[in-house]
Amino acid sequence: MKKIEAIIKPFKLDEVKEALAEIGIQGMTISEVKGFGRQKGHKETYRGAEYTIEFVPKIKIEVVVANAVADRVIETIVGKAKTGTIGDGKIFVSDLAQAIRIRTGESGDAAL
Repeated sequence: MKKIEAIIKPFKLDEVKEALAEIGIQGMTISEVKGFGRQKGHKETYRGAEYTIEFVPKIKIEVVVANAVADRVIETIVGKAKTGTIGDGKIFVSDLAQAIRIRTGESGDAAL
């Protein structure tokens, strides 16, 4: 099993969510997060005063999938979240040792 964590721009969430549903991904966890990468935040002007936003709002999507579909999920996220501009985000992929569905006690791929 793989845990896929994607940090994307907030306005891309619906596109990514719908595309993942189309390829059969049934569950995901979504979090509103803030951070910065290479762009180190950005400057904005409000009522004539310029100020720096150090932590940029992003969306974090977490999905746990079977190894067989991990590459397809990654390709789907990249395809839908990419704008070609700085700050598009990152995807982190981790091996997952175990998953257990609390209600039924199912484990491994059956728990997904």
